[in-house]
Amino acid sequence: MALYFYIVQCYNTQMDENDLVAYARSRFDHESAKRLLREKYEAKMLFAYHGGMWRAGPELNNMIFTCGRMGEVVLPDLYGNPVKINTQELLPMSQERWNEQMTAWLVEFEELGTKR
Repeated sequence: MALYFYIVQCYNTQMDENDLVAYARSRFDHESAKRLLREKYEAKMLFAYHGGMWRAGPELNNMIFTCGRMGEVVLPDLYGNPVKINTQELLPMSQERWNEQMTAWLVEFEELGTKR
């Protein structure tokens, strides 16, 4: 009766110091790249409209949606300045910016995951 032995490689016992350092650096680089990617696309969410600075996103969309289809309302911009805006113009602008940037962010994020 023949006995077969398989060599099992365990990362925690078989990795030397250089392998561990390389693994730790790749994990750190991945987290750093994710953070930079998030900051890049958060900056792209900013846009100017009617003399105010706005950040496209769920918060702005909900604020505009809460005002309903009232037309012109006064809302605070990013810097807390009251700005008279037209909700029927600002809502589509915000939604379009949000969808474009989130789609681009997802594409780059998925590419980042394949590099890891």
